Amino acid sequence: MKLTVIGAGCWGLTLAWLLTNNFDEVVVWGREQDLSEDLIKNRHAAKPLEVQLDKKVEITSDMPYAIKNADIILNVVSTSGTRDVCENLKRSKIMPEQILVNASKGIELPSLMRMSEVIRDVLPKQKLAILSGPTLAKEVLQGKPTAASVASYDMKVAEFVQKTLNVPGKFRLYTNSDVIGVELGGSLKNVIAIASGFAHAMNLGDNCAGTLLTRGMAEIVRVSIRLGANPSTLYGLSGMGDLIATCSSPMSRNYTVGSLLGQGKKIDDILKELGSVAEGVKTSKAICELAKKLELDVPVSNAIYEAVYTDITPQELLNKLMNRKLKEEEKYV
Repeated sequence: MKLTVIGAGCWGLTLAWLLTNNFDEVVVWGREQDLSEDLIKNRHAAKPLEVQLDKKVEITSDMPYAIKNADIILNVVSTSGTRDVCENLKRSKIMPEQILVNASKGIELPSLMRMSEVIRDVLPKQKLAILSGPTLAKEVLQGKPTAASVASYDMKVAEFVQKTLNVPGKFRLYTNSDVIGVELGGSLKNVIAIASGFAHAMNLGDNCAGTLLTRGMAEIVRVSIRLGANPSTLYGLSGMGDLIATCSSPMSRNYTVGSLLGQGKKIDDILKELGSVAEGVKTSKAICELAKKLELDVPVSNAIYEAVYTDITPQELLNKLMNRKLKEEEKYV
């Protein structure tokens, strides 16, 4: 069997490393400008995390070669790059029976489409699954165990991906038919992770951390249900599981962005310092636009949008959040 990983970033290389022994062939595709000499020659990457791939892993910028005869194709590029990758896959003659698994968490701007919608827009007949859950790359590379959801409208596809990508003792997979819930849980929690890092940098305490996590989860559920998600999905691996992991770990890029924002740094400087994509930055804009369109209240997400895109100070933002009109706590059954 052959695995192709589209995207030579941190998570793409981590998945290639993790899944190598599950396949006879593994190919990693990246844009020519993104492939370092060290990665091509030595199968080694040093930034943002150190990854040493097996010798059998091939590195290429040739898309038709990369996907030829692949049983599973993992899309692990940024949200903003997914449509271009799908167009490239289309030009490269991807076959409908090849399973495309999206592992990118975000919402496309300005369309406000989920990644499965973007993929379907370009590749309407493609077999498709979504992979999402608490998967901090550094811990995966350390061999620490985790679990994730594989969602698809076709449960036979989900079950095949589950069995093929499962790594005993390290990477446990669960199937799910709620594509909308799995996608939105994984995408929207990135905004709350920024808020968590922000609060930690301001030394607001554990009570505040718990408050942010639960009120942030309420926003995720509120928006996701309106868009067709099953609320129970959002309390699973791709929702609450991912939220807890990213809201409590400095290993999360989104948490790190929030921490630096809480120190008063500007977003352009933060992203330059980070050197990699933090999907929550753009997703903060997407969720605010979605909420406005749906006429829903998302105060935590709005606050992060302001923190990212305006000159409001951390203290002004805190005061604004804490002194809003009082309301009843919603209930989801």
